[in-house]
Amino acid sequence: MTGETLSKSERLCGKKAVEALFGQGKGGVKGCLRYRYLRREEGPSRILVSVPKRSFKRAVKRNLLKRRIREAYRRQKALLPAATDILFIYNAPEVLPYAAIASNMEEVLCAVQASVNQAIT
Repeated sequence: MTGETLSKSERLCGKKAVEALFGQGKGGVKGCLRYRYLRREEGPSRILVSVPKRSFKRAVKRNLLKRRIREAYRRQKALLPAATDILFIYNAPEVLPYAAIASNMEEVLCAVQASVNQAIT
């Protein structure tokens, strides 16, 4: 069970790292999640979660969606290759249940894994 935690070192922070992700990263859309990712040389995979205030005015809903996204990632992070920075942006107009977010998360992580494996070979 210790492999399923989400430690501080797995959170993406810092202006340079975020700018590199937006500047050099690749992205896509799967269901309710837009994503951008960038492969690094070494280190743990790091995530950044964003829920737009334009779509959800109340902080309660934004925080709920962020918790659901982080939990879905935490449970499935073994699918993501090491040393990958990834940004998740929630883009559905309504609050979806956890099961829907988790299935979209699995699709995203599998797509990123396939893309990274294809780039390596």
